[in-house]
Amino acid sequence: MNRQNAHQRGFLRQPRSVVGAPLYGRRMPMIQGTLDELGTPLHDVTFVVVDLETTGGNAADCAITEIGAVKVRGGRALGEFQTLVDPGRPIPAFIQILTGITTAMVAGAPRLSAALPAFLDFAGDCVLVAHNAPFDVSFLRAGAAQLRVAWPGYPVIDTAHLARQLVTRDEAANRKLGTLAALFGAAQTPDHRALHDARATVDVLHALIGRVGNLGVTTLEELRTYSSRVSAAQRRKRHLGEQLPSAPGVYLFKDARGQVLYVGTSQDIRRRVRTYFTASEHRSRMGEMIGLAESVTAVVCATGLEAQVRELRLIAEHEPRYNRRSRRSARRPWVKLTGEAFPRLSIVAQVRDDGATYLGPFPGRAAAQNAVDALHEAFPLRRCKDRLGPSSNSSQRTACVLFELGKCGAPCEGRQSRAAYADITAAAVAAMTADSRRITTDLAARMATLAATARYEDAAVVRDRLLALVQGAARAQRVAPLARAPEIIAARREPVGGWEVVCVRFGRLAGSTRTPRGADPMPHIDALRASAEVVAAPVAPAPATTSEETELILRWLERDDVRLVHLDGSWSSPAYGAAGAQRRLAGARDASDLHEAPAPLRASRVAK
Repeated sequence: MNRQNAHQRGFLRQPRSVVGAPLYGRRMPMIQGTLDELGTPLHDVTFVVVDLETTGGNAADCAITEIGAVKVRGGRALGEFQTLVDPGRPIPAFIQILTGITTAMVAGAPRLSAALPAFLDFAGDCVLVAHNAPFDVSFLRAGAAQLRVAWPGYPVIDTAHLARQLVTRDEAANRKLGTLAALFGAAQTPDHRALHDARATVDVLHALIGRVGNLGVTTLEELRTYSSRVSAAQRRKRHLGEQLPSAPGVYLFKDARGQVLYVGTSQDIRRRVRTYFTASEHRSRMGEMIGLAESVTAVVCATGLEAQVRELRLIAEHEPRYNRRSRRSARRPWVKLTGEAFPRLSIVAQVRDDGATYLGPFPGRAAAQNAVDALHEAFPLRRCKDRLGPSSNSSQRTACVLFELGKCGAPCEGRQSRAAYADITAAAVAAMTADSRRITTDLAARMATLAATARYEDAAVVRDRLLALVQGAARAQRVAPLARAPEIIAARREPVGGWEVVCVRFGRLAGSTRTPRGADPMPHIDALRASAEVVAAPVAPAPATTSEETELILRWLERDDVRLVHLDGSWSSPAYGAAGAQRRLAGARDASDLHEAPAPLRASRVAK
C-alpha cells in the first residue's frame, strides 16, 4: 500500500508540535571530523516512535489491534500513523477494559495484511523507538513473518532500557511510560491507546536524549550502546578512536609515557577501538586500561593474516600488561634427545645446531616433563646426566636403581653396547618425529594394566604423559616442514574479487598483499616475492619466528579456500605421525581404543 492510499484510509496524520524539540536539535560542541568517523549525529536521525495494542502479551498466539506511530527528526514531528487492526478474533474482556478497544470497534478495521505494509511504508529507512521495545518489535516481526514480508532489520532504541540507565529511584518509583511521562512533563498522557502512547514516548525519548547529551552522547551509535556502566571518564576518551582508519590492521593503546598497554587486531580498526568506550566492552581490566590510555596507534595491514601476525610480534616485543596471551611464546621449552654416543633426554630453552633431535615447543615446562616421562616409560633411555663417550671409563661408575628395575641398560657400566643402545635411540627418534604407533600402543597397554588392577590414578598419570607427548609431537611435525621450506606463496580469493596473497619463508610471514579485482595477480605476486623480507634459514626444526606465528600461518594455509601458488622445498607430514594419535587419544573411551599395529623392523629390533 503506497503512502497516498494509506493517508486516504486514515492511517496517516499531520505533524504536531513536539515537547522538548530543541533538546537534540541543538548541536553540541564536539571534536570535528568526518561523519563517518563520528557516527550519525542524533539531530540527523529519523526516529519512528511506535506503540501497539494487542490481544495479549505473547506474539506467538496473540494479535495486533492498533498501531500508532510518530515520525520525528531533529526534535520536529514529520508525520503520524494510526490505524485499528482487525485481529480476526474476539478481543478478551480484560483487554477491552484496559485499552477501551472493543471487538465491535475493530470489526470494520483493516486486517494485518493491509495495516502492517502501510506501517512499514510509513517507517521507511528509520530507527524504531518503543517503550519496552522487545514487546512491540516481537509483534511486528511475527506479523511480517505471518505475511511473508521481509523484516527490514531496523535499528531499535528502547526508552525503557534508557530510562533504567538514566532515571534514579529517587526521581521515579518505576520506569513505566505513565510514570516517565509525568516526570518529564509530556504533553500527552498515555492511556493504552497506540497513538497517544507513541506521542508520550516521543516526549520521553527527547528528555532522555537530553540527559545523555549532557554526558557527551551525540551520535546514534553511542545512543544504541549507551550504558551507565560506562564511566564518564571512559566515555570522554572516545575521541581516541575518531581519527583511526577503517581498515584491517593492529591497534596499540599507549599511556602518557608512550608505553604500550594493550595490542589488538581487527578488520576495521576504527570501529573496534570505538567499542572500548561503550557498554559492549564488559571486561573490567579493559576499563582499567582505558583509564590509563592517552593515545591509540594504528598499523594498517594488507591482509587479515598479516594483522594477526603483527599482533603476535608486537605483543612479544612490548609485553603489554593487559595482554594475557602470547607474552612468553618465544620462551617455550623443547625436549631434546642429545647427540652423544649414548643420547639422553633433557628440557632446553632453544634449538641448537648440535646434531640432536628436538621435539616441541611445549606450552610450559610441566608439559615438556610429561613428554619426557612418556618417552622414558616406553624406551629404556638412560637418565643420568654424565657424558658417556665411546671410550668412557665404565669402571669408575655404578649403575643406578633404574637398571635393577629394567628401565635402563646401564651403558654407564658398559653393560649395554653402543649398537644396542642405538636401536633404542632410533625407536625414540621415530616416536618423536615420524611414527607414534608403537609408543601409543605400549602406553595404552600400560594404562589398561593399571586400570585392571584398580590403579586408576596411576593410569591417569600415564594418559596425561602420553597426551602431552603426542600434542608436542603433532605440533612439531606440522611446524617442521614449514620451517624448512625456503618459500611458500599462497593465495585466497576475496569475496569481493581479487586475491589475498602471502609469502612465507622458513615458517615466517615475509610479506602479504591484495590484488585488485579483475587484475592479473601474477605481476603482484612477483612484486611481493621481490619485496618480501629476506629470512635467514633457522636451525631446524625451529621456524624463523615463534611457533605460535607459524601455527597461525599453518591454520590459514590449511583453509579450504587457500590455493598454493609456489613452493620452494617440500611440505608433508608423516603418515603415521602424532596427529592421528592425538585425535584417537582425545576421542578414546578407554585404553583399548588406542591400540594400533606397531611399526615393523626397527621397533621389533628394539623389543628383542
